[in-house]
Amino acid sequence: MEMQQIRYFLSLARTLNFTRAAEECNVTQPALTRAIQALEAELGGDLLRRERQNSHLTDLGKRMLPLMQRCYESALSAKELAKSVMSSDVAPLSIAVSHTVNLELFMPVIAELFRNFQGIQLKVMRGGRADIIGLLKEGGADLAIAGPLDENWDRLDRWPIFTEAFEIALHHTHPLAGSNDVEPARLTGEKILFQEGCESKEHVMRRLDIGGDADGWGHQVVTHHDLLSLLDANLGVAIVPSCAPQAQNIRRMPLNDTGLRRAVSVYGVAGRQRSAPGAALLNLIRSADWSRYAA
Repeated sequence: MEMQQIRYFLSLARTLNFTRAAEECNVTQPALTRAIQALEAELGGDLLRRERQNSHLTDLGKRMLPLMQRCYESALSAKELAKSVMSSDVAPLSIAVSHTVNLELFMPVIAELFRNFQGIQLKVMRGGRADIIGLLKEGGADLAIAGPLDENWDRLDRWPIFTEAFEIALHHTHPLAGSNDVEPARLTGEKILFQEGCESKEHVMRRLDIGGDADGWGHQVVTHHDLLSLLDANLGVAIVPSCAPQAQNIRRMPLNDTGLRRAVSVYGVAGRQRSAPGAALLNLIRSADWSRYAA
């Protein structure tokens, strides 16, 4: 099925007349007739019943009409979008961001990017470590922002942004909430909340001497919002990066004697040509002052 055939059919469906449809499409009537016949052969039935002044669409033609209309409009939209992209009216930019990274920290540089690229079309995708690596490898993301990916891939470029500490987060009525800091031994018996795909999960388990499978040792959620909801219901405690979002009823305090840290970095693919917005965002992130977030 060709777009030309679809255009001829849509014109024929409007006019119910081969001569007028051919004039509208600026082709000869025999050419339009042959194209419609080829389309009917492909679909396995007549699309139009020719009865002089009473020509009308068949049941097949009526069923095909809305589908072909959407197909044709989608093709036109794709063509216009491609034209806009090539003329720089639209500047697509896809970013993969770890579930555990607070994107709010990056809003100033993203806002600066928008001021410089009026036609930017931003797509932010969240994921765990495996998701982010997959998006970078398959070209689904121009850049990624995450903690340590620990990926043995020679094409993975990494630019550290800042290093942050880990803290304990819990409900303000939790028995540990009255302390100024918490030693790992006091977490024995507590339900620990983890975010799915957390890049530092194994590192945290080792430093806190959490044995076995942490998935059965605590609860696991995906988003910051869900994590805060569980904490607000006092259903456990969480080990969170110091730059994680805050909430009114949640107390945050240092983890004593652990030295738990993680480096947040921006990642790209070595040797892959970046779009102008992607290159600009990378430069903005690398040149920004991140000292207030550093451990």
